[in-house]
Amino acid sequence: MQTIWLVLLIVSSLLLAVMILRNKISWLWFRRFALHLTAAAVVLYLLNYSGLISGFEVPLNPATIGTVVLLGLPGIMLVLGLQWTLF
Repeated sequence: MQTIWLVLLIVSSLLLAVMILRNKISWLWFRRFALHLTAAAVVLYLLNYSGLISGFEVPLNPATIGTVVLLGLPGIMLVLGLQWTLF
């Protein structure tokens, strides 16, 4: 059964890659997403090590970077607010 799931995952991933490579709009979307992802990671890194937010350290993991990519500046405030209320 695991072999069937693995083959299905590989085939669907290859088909998705073919669709992305064939469509020019997908390249624009991929480039924009990569730029936002990089910018979010850099901003979180700078906030952690610049000392602007003393007492807080936002971890650099896929969840926090994804939140900042999706929401932007409010995403940073959301992560800081969650960290403040939970810890």
